[in-house]
Amino acid sequence: MYCAKIVTSVFQRFAFQISLLHLVLLLLLGNAGVSLAAETSLQSAKLDNAMCLSCHSGETASPKVTGADGETRELHAVVPGKFSKSVHAKMNCVDCHTNIVDGSLPHKKVAPPNKIDCVQCHTALWETAKQDGNMDEKPRLGVVMQSIDAYKKSFHAKPNADNPEVPNATCHDCHDDHTFNVAPSGTPEHDEWHHATPKLCGESCHTVQLEEYAESIHGKLLLEQNNHNAAACIDCHTTHTIGNTSASPIRLAITKNCGGCHEENLKTYRATYHGQVGSLGYAYTAKCFDCHGSHGILRVDDPASTVHLNNRLETCQKCHIDSKKGMHTATEGFLTFSPHAHSHDYAKYPQMWIVTKFMIALLVGVFIFFWLHSCLWYYREWKERQEGKVVSLIRAGDLPVDETKFFQRFPLGWRIAHLMFALVTMTLVLTGTTALFAETAWAPKVAEWLGGPKVLGLIHRIVAGLFVGIFFTHFVYVMQKLLRDRRFRWFGPDSLIPNWKDFQDCYGMFKWFMGKGPKPLFDRWTYFEKFDYWAVFWGVTIIGISGLMLAVPHITATYLPGWVFNVATVIHAEEAFLAAVFLFTVHFFNNHFRPDKLPPPDIVMFTGAQSLEEFRRDHPAQYRRLVESGELEKYLVDAPSRPMTLGSKILGIVLIVIGLTLLTLVALGFFGGT
Repeated sequence: MYCAKIVTSVFQRFAFQISLLHLVLLLLLGNAGVSLAAETSLQSAKLDNAMCLSCHSGETASPKVTGADGETRELHAVVPGKFSKSVHAKMNCVDCHTNIVDGSLPHKKVAPPNKIDCVQCHTALWETAKQDGNMDEKPRLGVVMQSIDAYKKSFHAKPNADNPEVPNATCHDCHDDHTFNVAPSGTPEHDEWHHATPKLCGESCHTVQLEEYAESIHGKLLLEQNNHNAAACIDCHTTHTIGNTSASPIRLAITKNCGGCHEENLKTYRATYHGQVGSLGYAYTAKCFDCHGSHGILRVDDPASTVHLNNRLETCQKCHIDSKKGMHTATEGFLTFSPHAHSHDYAKYPQMWIVTKFMIALLVGVFIFFWLHSCLWYYREWKERQEGKVVSLIRAGDLPVDETKFFQRFPLGWRIAHLMFALVTMTLVLTGTTALFAETAWAPKVAEWLGGPKVLGLIHRIVAGLFVGIFFTHFVYVMQKLLRDRRFRWFGPDSLIPNWKDFQDCYGMFKWFMGKGPKPLFDRWTYFEKFDYWAVFWGVTIIGISGLMLAVPHITATYLPGWVFNVATVIHAEEAFLAAVFLFTVHFFNNHFRPDKLPPPDIVMFTGAQSLEEFRRDHPAQYRRLVESGELEKYLVDAPSRPMTLGSKILGIVLIVIGLTLLTLVALGFFGGT
């Protein structure tokens, strides 16, 4: 009995221990099952944005989470409110983070991990849009692709000097992928983004530039006064086309960007030689930042400014110095030159105002008079032809004149001089207007064809020297001949000096235009031929002196103030414009396109002779005078040979075509065409 009790007691204790052990095992197994079920549930759940944000959510600081491995991690915080307003709000996190396959901590990732690539993703979307044919429905995506193309060519996309395996900057360095949005211009959000760009660029990479910018007029306006119209990094360097600032395209682009704010200053700058070269596509002349500085730009009246009066000469001498090839050291006169002078402010630029008004009055007066003169002349001759009127000619009477003979009007020297004048003038017009209208589409092409602005300027100066040389040679030849001729009358019919008959003929022509009188009888030189002749004297003086002053600025500025360059630029350009337009309209009409001259060309200036019929029609008073004096025979010559006539016509047509082509280019430049 006692033994049975002992056995029973032992069994009960053993059973209790077994039960206790069983209970412990059950508890352990139950906990393990719960953990396994939870993990299985977490892994099998869909990785949507809600699940991701359950961990990666933070308003001010990155959240910290302890993973299954017991380690505490600081996670990247994504603020749901900002993410919901971003351009990526409709996307799932795993659309970009494709290497994450579960929601455990730490995440299980595919191997090898896929690097998040903005370019690859957007390119794939664009290719899909192109295949589906709905590119027009996704204009923003098209803009992104343009930005990607620009970025690939930019300085940011180039391999980093310290670590060539990575670029200088990626999309992620500038854009917060989770909050990025394109805020419309003029909104507070856009202003906030614009305000933050200097800090983003400076603190990340360009610390020195940020320090300079913060002390500049741009930086103080933006960072201290919250003036969002002030320039930030992206306004000058752009956003995606950022390049090496020593490269010509970037120098030109930044100069253009300056004009985004300083529109009037860019316009006046482009009217100078510095700006004209830039408009032709070359960046070796001074740009805005060469004078004003780049990141540390100060007001002009700031004593520390590079363009302050006390510092300006030193700034000019960075380029204008003898040590640089083709340059000469800037002198004191450079101080008063203004690259932004214009003719709209008499108080600030009185010389420019006066000269511009004078030149405009001259151009308007000349063109109105002579264009009206040409139009009325054409109308009167057309009217008389319709009415069947026959032009009366002065005949030789009983004088036996061989009608097959020609009248020798111009000697060989005059004809050679005229041809050379025509060639050099057309070359001057081409090279000069290429610089004057540098912003047109055709000017850069001409400059490139001729070898660039330096070669263009060299050709212009050489041809200008030839023009002046031909002019003085002609002048000396004529003067010595006239001074030796004791019978020559300075105000007589053979003289090119205007006289009273010229005014009478001009008045008579306008009466004839109106049908109020007969056409005047012109002598050897008509009043409009004399105007053509003396216009060369005026042009050589005005264009030549102003051009010479601009060609040797270091000498000019030694003796004259810098504002002379501003005035000389206006005079040189406007007078050249007047000469070109007058030659290719009025001069061409008077000599080639009058109804009685058609079809063109008139070749008397190439052959030197004209038929007696044409001579009697054009210069009846001279014809009558020579007949009455019996001197006509002295001027009669044989008709030009057929080869001479044909060659003269071909040459004349070629010159007319070139002249009209140049006139078209000038018109395109004047009216702002391409």
